[in-house]
Amino acid sequence: MSSRSRSSRHQGSSRISDDQIVDLISKLRSLLPEIRNRRRSDKVSASKVLQETCNYIRNLHQEVDDLSERLSQLLQSIDPDSAEASIIRSLIM
Repeated sequence: MSSRSRSSRHQGSSRISDDQIVDLISKLRSLLPEIRNRRRSDKVSASKVLQETCNYIRNLHQEVDDLSERLSQLLQSIDPDSAEASIIRSLIM
């Protein structure tokens, strides 16, 4: 039995089909700014899309950490009972 036959036979189980993988890679490709901005004619391999996805997620995590640190510093520098502090708290809740 070919791997293609086994793949289609197990579609109902937890296995993911080749078509689903292609669809998911295509969706990832459309979400990544680095790849999305390229010309349509530029082919990007699935492994490159996955590498770029990992890099993009790492960068987003770093941005969140940096912004959290900046927010923490900002909150420490203002009077906790001030209008500014109240506005910031309401925005992050």
